[in-house]
Parts: sequence; structure tokens; C-alpha cells
Amino acid sequence: MAKLLEAHSVSKSFGGLAAVSDVTLSVDQGDIHCIIGPNGAGKSTFFKLIVGTYPPTSGRVLFGGADVTKEMPFSRVKRGMSIKMQKPSVFKELPVRQNLHIALQHHVGYGELKGEEDRLLELLDLSASHGKPAGELSHGQQQWLEIGMAMALRPRLLLLDEPTAGMSPEETYRTGELILQLNKEGTTMLVVEHDMAFVRQIAVAVTVLHFGRTFAHGSINDIIADERVAEIYLGKTNHER
Repeated sequence: MAKLLEAHSVSKSFGGLAAVSDVTLSVDQGDIHCIIGPNGAGKSTFFKLIVGTYPPTSGRVLFGGADVTKEMPFSRVKRGMSIKMQKPSVFKELPVRQNLHIALQHHVGYGELKGEEDRLLELLDLSASHGKPAGELSHGQQQWLEIGMAMALRPRLLLLDEPTAGMSPEETYRTGELILQLNKEGTTMLVVEHDMAFVRQIAVAVTVLHFGRTFAHGSINDIIADERVAEIYLGKTNHER
């Protein structure tokens, strides 16, 4: 399987604090790769190193075989990364459809715009709310709208930072189904998440970070069965559950 994203021995220090230390990770074309770990594990810092918000103190980031270590986020987006951060940043005063229109307008021909808006509205289960101001949507619906806006770039890799934060269990499950559908249509995903039920629903591969370092890596079944992960992530071993 072709490697779409590679991080080689990536580290990030802030003054004397090492937030990420010597993390190596690769995402195969077509995968859904989840990064998990307890609070303070370095997940968000590592995510920002991948998207270019922070430059690494050491190490390299490759995307599609190209070294993007020193590139700004907008350059990585041009290469085919699309980024959805944890907090929704939709245009709240504008209708839902117009949010999608703005995201699509430079990536789809004029004659295809409405059809693509309709397709995304249906995929996001927002057709009935297309004329509603985005700020009137529920938190979960705003998250789905922003995922749709990120998909408007037709990315090779969609990066999601805790996409289910603040969602109800039903919204979380529906978000998982949306991600699985997008992946089925050909989008590779890198997802930073803490909700293990959600990770079980979507993950192909999982990397566990702990104190800024790689603690474990494998399939979701490998990670669930790893008592060391249960101990650091849940504070107990499998035998205690």
C-alpha cells in the first residue's frame, strides 16, 4: 500500500518542554488512521506539526512523497490536505447552502456547483436545513457542515481534530458513519480522537501517544487487546474491566 503521509522522528519542544518526542507514523492511501491517547499525550501538538501550524524542532514530514516539513498550511492544502479543526468555524450568519457554495466555488465548475451542493447536503443529512443560517444548526450539524466544507477541496487526505467533541452519542455515531462513507468514496483520513467507541467504529490503524511519544501502534483490535493501553488510557487493565 502506498504511503500518503509520513512523519519521521518528529519532535517539538517549547522552551525546555518536549511536547512531542521522536514520533514516527505513516498513513497508507485509503486508510482511516486514528491517533489516540490520554490528555496531555501530545496529540494536538502532533496534529499541528502535520498540518504545518507548528514547525518541528526536528524530524521530517512527507506528503505524497514530497518533503513538506517547512511548508505553510496553505501550501499543504494545495497539495491535497484538507483540515478540520476541533472548533467549528462555519459562517454562522450565512445559510447552510451558501457555506458549501463558498467552499466549492474555486474547486467546481459553475455549471456543477448546485449539483455538488445538493450532493453534499444529502450526504451530510442537511438538505432540510439548506436555507437555515448555519449558526442555528446544532453543534453536531455544524461539525458535519464543516466536514462537508473540508471535503469541497476534494482532498487526498482529510485531517480531523477531535471531530466528535461535544457531541451526543447519536451524533457521534452518525459522524462515524459519515467518515466511513467518505472513506469508501476514496478519501484517506487522519483523525485525532479520544472517544474509544468512535475509534472502534472507524479506525483501520491506530497510534497511541503517551507523554509525547509513540506508546503503541497497530490495528484497532491490537490496541483494544493491549493491556498497557488500557492502563494508561483508562487507568485499569483488561482484567479489571
